[in-house]
Amino acid sequence: MKDLDRRIAVAPMMDWTDRHCRYFLRGFAPAVLLYTEMITSAAIVRGDARRLLAFDPEEHPVALQLGGSEPRELAAAARAGEEAGYDEINLNCGCPSDRVASGSFGACLMREPARVAEGVAAMRAAVAIPVTVKMRIGVVSGTQERVSGALSRFDESDFEALHDFVRQVRDAGCHVAIVHARKAMLGGLSPKDNREVPPLRHDVVRRLQQHFSDLPMIVNGGFRTAASVLEALTWCDGVMLGREAYHRPFVLSELQRALGGAERFDPPGREALLERMARYAQRQLAQGDRLSAITRHMLGLYAGEPGARDYRRLLSEGARAAGVGPELLRTAAAAARAAREGRAGASLSDGSSG
Repeated sequence: MKDLDRRIAVAPMMDWTDRHCRYFLRGFAPAVLLYTEMITSAAIVRGDARRLLAFDPEEHPVALQLGGSEPRELAAAARAGEEAGYDEINLNCGCPSDRVASGSFGACLMREPARVAEGVAAMRAAVAIPVTVKMRIGVVSGTQERVSGALSRFDESDFEALHDFVRQVRDAGCHVAIVHARKAMLGGLSPKDNREVPPLRHDVVRRLQQHFSDLPMIVNGGFRTAASVLEALTWCDGVMLGREAYHRPFVLSELQRALGGAERFDPPGREALLERMARYAQRQLAQGDRLSAITRHMLGLYAGEPGARDYRRLLSEGARAAGVGPELLRTAAAAARAAREGRAGASLSDGSSG
């Protein structure tokens, strides 16, 4: 079985971590483990699996996240994912959205550990690559007003339920537990609020790991800086980043460099990354993709830099124009460079006067 470096991963994010996003993020760090957005097992088994599972070889290492709960269907989808070349199969037991819960997958499965274990065992029997589970520390149902106390509280009964869930999926063959350190609220919060309103409890994940020393454990939720990630790596096996990696992707380069050991990693420059994406866009446009589907993931490239606003506007508006091609990315690079040089020139001028 392939040994994956799990110290840093980018979370599966619905409508965000599609293949274009993953290709873009790969340019910032060669070793970071990337995850697909959730794909339902039913869609793979009954739909166009080839299209759904397509990815670029440069995305490796890359994991496929599945949504589902029927063991035979999960096994078939996992087998298709392995045949497509994915490095890991991950089961979603953490997404709290209503549309996910209505399909009997996502965070609602935290209440059915035996059912999840059966699915994990079926996938393990079907594939030779790792099978992992992404979960919450617990779930509550109802309106926010009615369950606010339950959202913020984590008592021994909560830990016992979480412990039982992890024990059953581990015994079924789960290779790694990925734990979003918040409870999920079913039916009362939007997916966005479910990522922010329930309190973060990294201490619960830390305690859980002490009880399962034989099961690698990845913590997810609330990490905003490379320093906070590196601190967490002193007690856990890995950290999964979500929105921060999407909006500020150079954090992945910072972490790759910090964890590179003896092998020095030199982060690529922004213009080099844009040129890489221009070549990629050329290939994808030739296959019928739209430029806007690619550039929408690239708006954070100049975050915090001079010219960032103009860069974002140029990409977001320009990519929708009829007949636009990869040259738009090179134009954006030139515009950002001009803004940076203009700012530097103005600073020099200010410093020389008076």
